[in-house]
Amino acid sequence: MSLLSALGGATWLRFGHLFARHFSQAARRGERPGGEELSRLRLDDLAPTPRSAGGLELLFGLSPCLLALRAARRRVARLLLQAGRSGLQGERAELLRAAEARDIPVLRPRRQKLDALCRHQVHQGVCMEVSPLRPRPWTEAGDARPGDDPQQLWLVLEGLQDPRNLGAVLRSAYFLGVDQVITSRRNSCPLTPVVSKASAGAMEVMDVFSTDDLDGFLQAKARQGWLVAGTVGCPGPEISRSSGIPIVSCLEFLWDRPTLLVLGNEGSGLSQEVQASCQLLLTILPGWQLPPGLESLNVSVAAGILLHSICSQRKGFSEEKKRGQLLQGPRGHSAASEEPTVVRHPGLSTGSEKERQDGG
Repeated sequence: MSLLSALGGATWLRFGHLFARHFSQAARRGERPGGEELSRLRLDDLAPTPRSAGGLELLFGLSPCLLALRAARRRVARLLLQAGRSGLQGERAELLRAAEARDIPVLRPRRQKLDALCRHQVHQGVCMEVSPLRPRPWTEAGDARPGDDPQQLWLVLEGLQDPRNLGAVLRSAYFLGVDQVITSRRNSCPLTPVVSKASAGAMEVMDVFSTDDLDGFLQAKARQGWLVAGTVGCPGPEISRSSGIPIVSCLEFLWDRPTLLVLGNEGSGLSQEVQASCQLLLTILPGWQLPPGLESLNVSVAAGILLHSICSQRKGFSEEKKRGQLLQGPRGHSAASEEPTVVRHPGLSTGSEKERQDGG
């Protein structure tokens, strides 16, 4: 036992030395390994992607697997359904039927085997061996011009490295109707099964694009007439003095032209080069005075708040239409007889603040 313990300790020390050397080399090259927040994440949160033979990866979770089958963008080698469940119903039955219709082999391993294959991720008794998904070049995103639709919204992500953050951002972007998502190829998390699970499968049905030159991409879109809106935490005195870029609360932002919303890295935010390409910076103001260390939000939470404050201004989705949907019963009948109180959030505005004050 003492020999095994000594060997284990030596292995851990050797791994720790390699881990530290990797990040020190990255720092010398001028790369940003992820900032303070990412460095505090536990290693098992960023476990290696489960991969099987032939360059395939193991997709896990009911929604990711079902949506991947529906989208048919991946090659599927095998479907693994947990054995021992008394019959398959609902979405699991649909999953099985879809696999059989495409002649995909179906295996029924026990839970312990699935746990080991997924490295104890939450798989819900469903896994698939699939080909990887990769971002497409941003040039394939289409040449949308500002005159085509003044309310276009593209979400640009610089250097997001935590797969759960990326998945949560993609889920919010898809839910709220973002037109395109662009990521920086450098220092960004790939589209892994962990990202797909965190997105509840939204990654399987939405297009994600990437670019090697994020600064050039932003400047090119600005020349086409797009508004490049970066993001920043609570604006302290040091930010106000050092930056000539105007800082605007997301609740005061008026969406009247095609916009690129740019979110930065978990720990360090936007790089100086990208921030210099922004025409304004959006911020989320806190509800009260915050103690040091709590001046910012998790990037996925901030993304949801910012996207909602912008997308709720979308024309054709008026307050009356939203209210009608809220009052609609489950079978399509009106629930006016039991009308609930609908609270208007200050960010749910379809016009400027002056128009609201004037009663417009």
